[in-house]
Amino acid sequence: MNDITKKDRIKGTFFGAIVGDALCLGSHYEYDATKIYKAYGNKAIEKFMSPGEMMGGQTHGIGWGAQNYHPGKKAGGTTDYGDYNILILEHLASLPDVPQPFDVAKLLPHWMNRLENSWGSWICTMTKETYAQVKQGLSVEHLGGRSNATALRHAAAYAYYDTEEEIVDIAKKSMFTHKDLHALGGGEFFARVTFRVLNGQTPLKAIEDVAKQMGGFFESKVAQAIAKVKEATNKNSQLFSEDFVDDLAITSMARLWDVGRSEPIKVGKASPTEGTLPGAIYFILKYADQKDALKVALQANTMVGGDNASRSIAIGMVLGAYKGVQAIPKEWKESLDQWDYCEKMLNKLPLLR
Repeated sequence: MNDITKKDRIKGTFFGAIVGDALCLGSHYEYDATKIYKAYGNKAIEKFMSPGEMMGGQTHGIGWGAQNYHPGKKAGGTTDYGDYNILILEHLASLPDVPQPFDVAKLLPHWMNRLENSWGSWICTMTKETYAQVKQGLSVEHLGGRSNATALRHAAAYAYYDTEEEIVDIAKKSMFTHKDLHALGGGEFFARVTFRVLNGQTPLKAIEDVAKQMGGFFESKVAQAIAKVKEATNKNSQLFSEDFVDDLAITSMARLWDVGRSEPIKVGKASPTEGTLPGAIYFILKYADQKDALKVALQANTMVGGDNASRSIAIGMVLGAYKGVQAIPKEWKESLDQWDYCEKMLNKLPLLR
């Protein structure tokens, strides 16, 4: 690990998140892991796919039915999670060279313009609600809704800010569409973990330390994830012998969630932080020390389905920081639509310039 430079880790943090998200575009919101596996030829995904590719052009978002959730996108593009991270990169690249505290008010005009003219991805309920609030003239401190969904958007910030508290600040503020304490806490959790991995800690050490620091809900969810990794990798356990071990592991960590429509689901595969956080940690820790760790973790996460794009940002940031940008497969780098576009902006930021 000593031959990975800090700049390689910073780039790995951003691009790990983006390629992980792009890998999920084809199966985002498909909750049937067996369907994904069959559609992809009974093997793990190897290349970027367009929305619903190999699955009839649609995915089945429980509670919202089957549809194309990202109608403006094609293979190599990103979901709304990736779009938000690129949005924050664009904003940071437009700021002065000397880092300044993140200001949501300065971001809003750019965010509004992108939503109105060049989004192309699913627009989540909280984004719609916040957009309406801005149109109504609501002040920044009152923006957002009560969703408990994880929405990590700050992957580019590690090239702009060099302290953990600054990273935590932008992690929370870039989630301005969300007010829920679990959602904002999830942003803080992965902000701190990624920063510490970027600066030399192992993922396990960083995760355990941050869990202890934050305590309560977060400490309990980390303990749950660590226990599930141990179970899933224990050759004597029933879970280890299952064909869809990762899918069963993720769903087994969740309560049943009645979304108010016809199809209740287990939260582990959906967007709420109570499932997304331990789910992402599961993939990070299970695959962190395997060969091609970043690649296989992102593949495994994609194949589970559900809101896999949400988990992919956390997994990609942490393992990208751990393994560096060179851990990203060459074919993914070459086929990601906006690699060159993002790299040019990323290289302008203070810590990479």
